[in-house]
Amino acid sequence: MTIYLGLGSNQGDRRQNLENAIAALEKAGFQLQRVSPIVESPAMLPPDAESSWNKPYLNIVIAGCADWSPRTGLQIAKRIEAELGRGSGPRWSPRPIDIDLLVWHDLQLDEDDLVIPHVGLPHRDFVISPLLSIASDLVIPGLNKTVFALSLGRKNIPLWMGILNITPDSFSDGNSWADQDMLATHIDKLIERDVQIIDIGAESTRPRADNVDDQSEWRRLQPVLEMLRERIAGRKVRPLISVDSRHAGVMAKAIEYGADIINDVTGLDDPNMRTLARESGCQVVAMHAMSVPVDPTLLLPSDRPPLVQIEEWIEKKKEQWVSENLDLSNIIIDPGIGFGKTSIQAYELMSQCQALRKSGLRLLVGHSRKSFMTGITDRPAGQRDLETLGLSMGLCQQGVDMIRVHQPFIHQRAYRAWAHLELG
Repeated sequence: MTIYLGLGSNQGDRRQNLENAIAALEKAGFQLQRVSPIVESPAMLPPDAESSWNKPYLNIVIAGCADWSPRTGLQIAKRIEAELGRGSGPRWSPRPIDIDLLVWHDLQLDEDDLVIPHVGLPHRDFVISPLLSIASDLVIPGLNKTVFALSLGRKNIPLWMGILNITPDSFSDGNSWADQDMLATHIDKLIERDVQIIDIGAESTRPRADNVDDQSEWRRLQPVLEMLRERIAGRKVRPLISVDSRHAGVMAKAIEYGADIINDVTGLDDPNMRTLARESGCQVVAMHAMSVPVDPTLLLPSDRPPLVQIEEWIEKKKEQWVSENLDLSNIIIDPGIGFGKTSIQAYELMSQCQALRKSGLRLLVGHSRKSFMTGITDRPAGQRDLETLGLSMGLCQQGVDMIRVHQPFIHQRAYRAWAHLELG
């Protein structure tokens, strides 16, 4: 019997409060199975709230089981909230921890002080977005809708995927992290600033890039994965580790080192990669590409709308994945901006993200610094972060699930401000 709990904090050391709450729940008998990435959201406030209450929340959803009744679960949650410093202040005032009972297996309960599923679940992005990352196919009792269905048409809170290229020849940041001390400092920042996903790439896919053999790719990846594993050891609240590789042998080793996400620029064309996806249970990003590495002469045909062509590709892929027993709830689609699309096609696809999500799969967009922007800026690739940021806010407006960028920190800051205007 799976129990889903929502945890939030907007006072004190927010991430540590979440860690402390999980530890207290485990001590009380909660058997933890999954922890979502963190999402940040504005505080819910009444019209007459004090300005000091306007502090963003860090939110997660955890899944597990316990030998509790819902009533016992509520009592334990309230006790832990009190032990971690939550007082009896006014409703909506800041709090170090908030624990909500979201879903209790298939139970429906409606009592004066306990409603399951949680009455706010269908309306709260800070619940739906983390739930999407761990249980997108969960059917909410009484609503008869999956979490993914609830997310359609919403401005879901995105997961920021921070790019960590450890290649000497990437198009905008090649050789940036050759210095191990600088790399370690950057990784520490990514973790401490709650970037939800760290995506490590050890082979460039830019035009005319050299092919990298499996052994060379692994020699680049292994020390970085070891560094990450050491830094997140013992943390329940941590970033997801994604590895950007098209080689199943390399990806299998990365999973042994703790990788959570397979990021495959070839869209799972390799049957060995599909087998690995099925057997590992990892989340998978499957990207559309006309060629890898990029061949500028191979482009999506211009005689048909790019959206239609990508939708057809998704449906064909879904048929294959279902026939091979892959779990579609683990698969995220990437339309492959910069991989065989003209600039016009790129902008068109990026403006139609809600239509792409109607495929029933989560959506990632990786547009950061790419050459399709040359029509709107004369800046070199490494200086296109402001243009990237502007486009990213447009993606947020459309509820894109994951946004892959080189500078996640400025995106977090911009999104924090943007989200305060989107409460309505």
